[in-house]
Amino acid sequence: MEKNKEFSREPGKSRQYMTAVIVNLAALAYGSSLGWISPVLPNLLSKETPVGTEPMTDESASWLVAILCLGGLVTTPILGPLSDKFGRKSVGCLITLPSIMSWLLKIFARDQDYLIAARFLAGVNGAGCLFFIPLYISETTSDAIRGTAGSFLVLFLNIGFLFSFIIGPLISFNLFAIVCLILPLIFLGFFVLMPETPVYLIRKNKIAEATKSLMWLKGGDKEAIDRELVHLQGQIKEASVSKSAKFSDLFKDRGTIKGLIIAFGLLGGQQMCGMLAVVSYSTTIFEMAGSMLSPSISTIIIGVIQLTGSYLSTVLIDRVGRKLLILISCALMCTCHVILGIFFYFQSLEYDLKALGWIPVTALSIFVLAHCLGLGPVPFIVVSEIFRPELASLASGFSLCTLWFLLFMVVKFFATAITLIGISNCFFILAAFCASTFFLTLLIVPETKGRSIESIFSELNGIPHLNSKGTV
Repeated sequence: MEKNKEFSREPGKSRQYMTAVIVNLAALAYGSSLGWISPVLPNLLSKETPVGTEPMTDESASWLVAILCLGGLVTTPILGPLSDKFGRKSVGCLITLPSIMSWLLKIFARDQDYLIAARFLAGVNGAGCLFFIPLYISETTSDAIRGTAGSFLVLFLNIGFLFSFIIGPLISFNLFAIVCLILPLIFLGFFVLMPETPVYLIRKNKIAEATKSLMWLKGGDKEAIDRELVHLQGQIKEASVSKSAKFSDLFKDRGTIKGLIIAFGLLGGQQMCGMLAVVSYSTTIFEMAGSMLSPSISTIIIGVIQLTGSYLSTVLIDRVGRKLLILISCALMCTCHVILGIFFYFQSLEYDLKALGWIPVTALSIFVLAHCLGLGPVPFIVVSEIFRPELASLASGFSLCTLWFLLFMVVKFFATAITLIGISNCFFILAAFCASTFFLTLLIVPETKGRSIESIFSELNGIPHLNSKGTV
């Protein structure tokens, strides 16, 4: 009860939530770009292709899916230095440009090379979103609401997914791209009105501007503004961040090294659980299971389940905590992969499993729900909470490179792995990755719900005398 009263008195709570919603309009736009591939790919592979004169080959199609990851991989390393030099807000505006260019290339595409280039630019935009949104939210929201606001990222991504899944089959190829082009423009129109983060401004010794930013974020509560200003100045003075953070700074103390291990483990586990690959092949799984659902209906169902899981995550993340959600998510996903692996193993032995066709469909649905509940959104939030402010952008960029590389490997070679070792063994391997992420979370990931960075970092450094609030 006391905690709820304290939360209700949080100054500027509604403005901070509004800021999180506006920032995540970029995630919605990126989600529509991710979802674009599902409804248009069958048409591109058909004789009536809307681009060029020849159908796209399977090899070209695999690159159309995977090139997005390479766009993200090559862009991520420069985002930290850019955000430290020019500011979080400048990067937020800048990442809109590749999104706009991507949709324009799709609108005016004359051959498949236009689409490959467009998807690469979409990956550049995606890298910007995954880097910028958690960082901006972590620096503009209070400890009490940071988790819920941070979970908006995957929620808005999945809204974008579902938006594309629904409208893609209903309208023409060009009109689809025109409608989606509007989304990044809406984000840019709102975001230019948002303040720069006070953390960045204080690091640049722009105290008057930082005070103005806090004035907006805290709803004009002078006492809260003064308290936060002193707190942030103390943090930054203690960290001596007058100089830009260097790569070697990531390995200078135990807490940062452990934070990197956690970031690599969670973001790596997030990709190696096989979510994107499984969703990409969901239609094939439905067909192999004997489902009578059409491909478009199947993708819409998956989209609705993703959105439901993401919504549940926003409701639960500041109630049950980050760590528990990841553990539940990994356990459920591991179980679903084992069930799918067993089903397709017996199917490969030519057992008649038509009467049990509901099992893989149900397992796939629970898998998607579990991913969006925990392992989908929560790693981004945890990664934004476990590094000191002066290292946050550099560490996030470094760990996100791992994400993009592993995502590329999974998406590009999942189909090849199915051919080489069989779909059942692929699911058993994915189950092993889910189990590994479960135990890593259980053993070394701290619970960060409602805690200050001082408290979290002290725990990572093995200092036992601070409580969850960061006080003795």
